[in-house]
Amino acid sequence: MRDEIKKIRDLLDTVEESLAIKDEESVRETFDIFELPQIIKDIVDFLQPVISPYEMDIYWFIFRHSVLETGDVFLRVSNGRLAKGIGTKFKTFDKQNSRFGEKTVAENLRSLEVLGVIMKFGDTTREGTLYKIFLPEQIQVCKERMKIHQLDSLPSVDPRKEQDYYNIKENRLRIFERDEYLCYKCNKQLTRFNATLDHIQPVSEGGDNSYDNLATSCFHCNSSRRSTPISDFIAS
Repeated sequence: MRDEIKKIRDLLDTVEESLAIKDEESVRETFDIFELPQIIKDIVDFLQPVISPYEMDIYWFIFRHSVLETGDVFLRVSNGRLAKGIGTKFKTFDKQNSRFGEKTVAENLRSLEVLGVIMKFGDTTREGTLYKIFLPEQIQVCKERMKIHQLDSLPSVDPRKEQDYYNIKENRLRIFERDEYLCYKCNKQLTRFNATLDHIQPVSEGGDNSYDNLATSCFHCNSSRRSTPISDFIAS
């Protein structure tokens, strides 16, 4: 009877996990290996300075075993595995408290959840807890730092590239950062993998690829607008 109950519980956990992930976006299908250096640069520049070394160690561990290893943003992991994988700073130092390392991990996981750096999905199983890891452009504290950096660095843009913020990759990222990776129409939170650019004044009507003539958009809103004036489209 106990074995049957365990099988039922495991099946329910699997179904719950599948439902939780179903509507969540993964970077698996669109992950581009050439994006990796920029992602790591953003993590170092915009996330690492605002969280503790313990929290950063946990983030790197989850990042390494999710995005880096599988191209996905989900990872099921236990506190014990995290403590063991991260290293000596989470090992047991107090013989009277054999779970010191795991408690430290748990505290820092909660801090990362509060900051919106990771998110817990479903219940904890024997294999651990399922977490979703967020990239810097999805984390509010990073978006604020990105926006400041983008404004500060704007004057140093190469004048030859300054007029084209649509076709040049680094300039496209500047638009996304300016708009905090939010779709101007539906306000959906996007990432560098699914964000698109929409012309405020269509190219067919004389619009260009300049900084002020582009807005961050999700694919659905971009394809739905077509030639509708942006003011009318936003109001619809």
